[in-house]
Amino acid sequence: MRIAFIVALLLLAGCATAPRETRNACAIFEQRDGWFNNWQRAAEHAERQYGVPVPILMATIYTESGFRPNARPPRTKLFGFIPWKRQSTAYGFSQALNGTWSQYKRETGHWMARRTKFSDAIHFVAWYHNQSSRKNGIARNDAYNLYLAYYLGDGGYAKGAWRGNAQLQRAAQRSANIARAYAKQLRSCD
Repeated sequence: MRIAFIVALLLLAGCATAPRETRNACAIFEQRDGWFNNWQRAAEHAERQYGVPVPILMATIYTESGFRPNARPPRTKLFGFIPWKRQSTAYGFSQALNGTWSQYKRETGHWMARRTKFSDAIHFVAWYHNQSSRKNGIARNDAYNLYLAYYLGDGGYAKGAWRGNAQLQRAAQRSANIARAYAKQLRSCD
């Protein structure tokens, strides 16, 4: 009985941590290939439903949270040293904001979805990229512009708020580069 409890705790603890090798899509899926927690199956389901390729979905999560389920933005400092409020309500794998997450749950009917559950988060990313494609005419295989719209929101993207932001453009390029690497890796997985 005690051993079963310890094994269950270890399995659950593994679900609450980022994969060790986040720059390799095959390794990520291999590390999270259990009956209860199959990331590849969840990613492929999101791709089928929304038409956004798995490498782009994975690259968005990599760029946003590094596959850390409880990721949050850093806290601001009061008087330069007292931890204070967070910069935003972004949370989880997808770094979805509270309002956007609520909208997603309302529109999709996924009322029990959690930002710390990979299958819910990747479904959210696919849903959001699909919205960006419809609202802003971004191709579903355009990792660079989908990331810009994801980060800025569809309104910010439509206004071109990214044009003067070199740091955001670098993040979008990094996301597009990792999406290309993931696509190449996934073609050679077992």
